[in-house]
Amino acid sequence: MISKKYPIFLLFCFLAGSLLAGVSHSSQVVSGIVKEKDTTLKEAFKNRFFIGTALNTRQIMGGEIEAIEVVKQHFNSIVAENVMKSGRIQPQQGKFNFSIADEFVEFGERNNMHIHGHTLIWHSQAPDWFFKDEKGNPVSREILIGRMKDHISTVVGRYKGRVHSWDVVNEAILDDGSYRESRFYEIIGEDFIKLAFQFAHHADPEATLFYNDYSMSNPKKREGVVKMVKKFKQEGVPIDGIGMQGHIGLNNPTIEEFEKSLEAFGELGTVTINELDLSVLPSPWGDAGAEISKNFEYEDEMNPFEKELPEAVQEQFNKRYREFFELFLKYQNSISRVTLWGVNDGNSWKNNWPVRGRTDYPLLFDRDNEPKPVVKELIGLGLKYRN
Repeated sequence: MISKKYPIFLLFCFLAGSLLAGVSHSSQVVSGIVKEKDTTLKEAFKNRFFIGTALNTRQIMGGEIEAIEVVKQHFNSIVAENVMKSGRIQPQQGKFNFSIADEFVEFGERNNMHIHGHTLIWHSQAPDWFFKDEKGNPVSREILIGRMKDHISTVVGRYKGRVHSWDVVNEAILDDGSYRESRFYEIIGEDFIKLAFQFAHHADPEATLFYNDYSMSNPKKREGVVKMVKKFKQEGVPIDGIGMQGHIGLNNPTIEEFEKSLEAFGELGTVTINELDLSVLPSPWGDAGAEISKNFEYEDEMNPFEKELPEAVQEQFNKRYREFFELFLKYQNSISRVTLWGVNDGNSWKNNWPVRGRTDYPLLFDRDNEPKPVVKELIGLGLKYRN
C-alpha cells in the first residue's frame, strides 16, 4: 500500500516545499524592501499627508533599481530633484527639452503617485539667456515678463492635469525678511512673484501652487514670507500654500521656532514640508540653511563620520526625526505632504554641500537602500496616530 502511494506522497512534498519556499521568499528583506506583511511609510501616514521623495536623473531613467523599489513601496509622492528646473528644461530660448521630465511624470502616473513640479522660477538655476538680449545686455522688464510667461505657460501647460502641484517661485526672500535682489527682482521688481503665480494658474487652474523657501523657521524670514504672501493674496494672487524646506541639523532649527512657522503659514493656506533631510555633520556657519551659493573648503574635522555613524549620534538622529514627525502629525490638518530630499544617503546632495567630499547620513534609507531603525519607529508613530 505504501509503495503504491509513494509517488503521490512525493508530489505532495514537492508542492508543499514550493509553497513554503515561496512564502519564505516573499517575507525576506531585500535592499530596503520590507516584509510584505509589514506596514510601509506611505501606509502608516495614509489619510494624514503624502510621504514623498526626490528622484534624480539616473533613477528617473531606470537606474538604481533597488532605490526605485524602495520608492514604489514606501512613497506615494515624487518630485524631480533637478530635471524640471528652468535651466534644464529650456537651456536655450525656445528650445525645450522635456525628455527626462516626461519620464518622471510617466513614472508617477504608472505608480499612481502624487506628482509635484519643482521649480518654475528660481534665480539659482535659471538660464542666463532669460535675462540678456543678443548683445549680452540686460533685457527690459517687458521682455523678461514675456519670457517668464512663455516658460511657465509651456511647462505647466504641457503637464496640465498630470502634475498636481508646483513650486512656482523658489527662495525669493532672504533670512532678514527682505526680498532677494535676484535678476528677476532687479528687472521686474517684487511683481515677478505675483506674475509667476498668475501665469501658472492660467496654464492649469486645478494645480496647487506653492511658494517655497529654506530656513523658514527663522523669525525674520517667517515674518517676511507671511507679509509677502498676505499682500499678494489680498490682491487676488492664487498662492495656495507655502513649502517649508526641511534641511535640518541635529540642533538647528529648534522645534519651537519650526512650530511657530507651521502655525503662521497654516493660517495662509496649505503647508508642505519639502526637501526634508537631517544632516549629522557640523555646519560651517552653525545653522541648517540652504544657500547653495556658499561653499567651504574640505577639512577633516568637518567630516567626522567618514566610515560609520557612532551609536550615540545615531540615537540623536532617530530622536530628532521622531520629534519632527510628531510635530508634523500635530499639524496634519495644515500639512498636505512631507517629502524627503532623496531616496538614500548615497545620493543625498548633503554629501557635497556645503563642503564637498563628506560622508553624511541625512535620509531614512542607508547607502544599501536598507531602512534605518528610525523607519520602523516612524511607522509605529504613524499607526499610533491613525488608530
